[in-house]
Amino acid sequence: MGFLNLRALRWKVALLTATACCAVATVVGLLVHEATAEHGQRAGDDRVATQLLAAEREFQRTGVRPEAASLMTPDELPGPLARAVAERQPDTYATWYDVKEPNWYWLWAAVPVEGDRVLVVRTDMSAEVRSLQLLDRSIVKAVLAALLVVVPLAALATEPMNRRLRHGARTARRIAGGDLDARIGRRGRARDEITELSDAVDAMAGALQARLEAEKQFTADVAHELRTPLMGLITSAGLLAEDDEAAGLVRERVATLRGLVEDLLEISRLDAGAERARLDEVPLGELVTDVIRRGPHGGGSTQVVVEDTEVVRTDPRRVERIVTNLVANAHRHGAAPVSVTVTGSRIVVRDHGPGFPAGLLAAGPQRFRTGAPGHGHGLGLTIALGQARVLGARLVFANAPEGGAEAALELPPAVT
Repeated sequence: MGFLNLRALRWKVALLTATACCAVATVVGLLVHEATAEHGQRAGDDRVATQLLAAEREFQRTGVRPEAASLMTPDELPGPLARAVAERQPDTYATWYDVKEPNWYWLWAAVPVEGDRVLVVRTDMSAEVRSLQLLDRSIVKAVLAALLVVVPLAALATEPMNRRLRHGARTARRIAGGDLDARIGRRGRARDEITELSDAVDAMAGALQARLEAEKQFTADVAHELRTPLMGLITSAGLLAEDDEAAGLVRERVATLRGLVEDLLEISRLDAGAERARLDEVPLGELVTDVIRRGPHGGGSTQVVVEDTEVVRTDPRRVERIVTNLVANAHRHGAAPVSVTVTGSRIVVRDHGPGFPAGLLAAGPQRFRTGAPGHGHGLGLTIALGQARVLGARLVFANAPEGGAEAALELPPAVT
């Protein structure tokens, strides 16, 4: 996961941090703005009140309009100020803050004097307004500067956590890929939710490994325990009369049981990792053609198409085992026509039946699990997959878009 991936956890944490910073800055900025505005308003009120009181005293003493004041009739007053004068309490004065053009940012104060005349003074509030605007801009700049520092730091601060999560994800993928010895393990002294998740994944992998090992051991034990009595059963079946129908059925069932035991023994060897490939250079097209011709499904029931005849370095016996099992599975569970196509170092076996079941495509072939009960034991594809791993090849199961199952064996690169 790249550092600039905007969906990464680090940027989500950084976004959360930035949001929290903006929220705190907004609240603090509003409080400071309101406090500063209130302070400026009080200063203006004190200033205009002082001017009005001085002007009123001078007018009462001299009867002449002071130079810093104006004498107006109620009709000459601005509308809001006239209403404030009319609604004021006795022995008080009226004020009005003009924030509209053309006389904005002026604070007016008025008090009735003689007759219907009103003594009016005003003070300029533009200095307070500019100070408040400058404060607001300073707050915004400070917040932006803080974000430029906090967001990258938050992203960097989450990197150790991200590294642990990525390590856990890689390990989980290794376990899913079959490496049951992989473990996340504990890193450092952290005792947090990631540690709990790592311990849970490791415990799950350990339990899964123990269960699979027990299953493999059980399969091997059953195969070995059946081998000795099976040999006696085969010998006994051979003593039965050749022309007896019942004896023929017994021999047929014994042969089936023998094949099952041999498959189980082969799987146990594959599980134990005891199999080793004996590599040789062979023309793949000729090898596959010969395998189909000699196999139980030759004679025209399986179509072979060789698009080229590359020479590959592989184990012919294991390739034969894989191809034979794939073709047998296609005839048993699929429908005609069944074809085998060789292209370079790739072999594709396809039928035109219902296709592989969804469970097999998702989890791969598993022993004693088939798409239809009573149709085989699921060992043929399991053996084919195990033999492909011994060869270092890749066996892919899929359903063709036009219908039918398709198994592709991709051998290592051909010899050049």
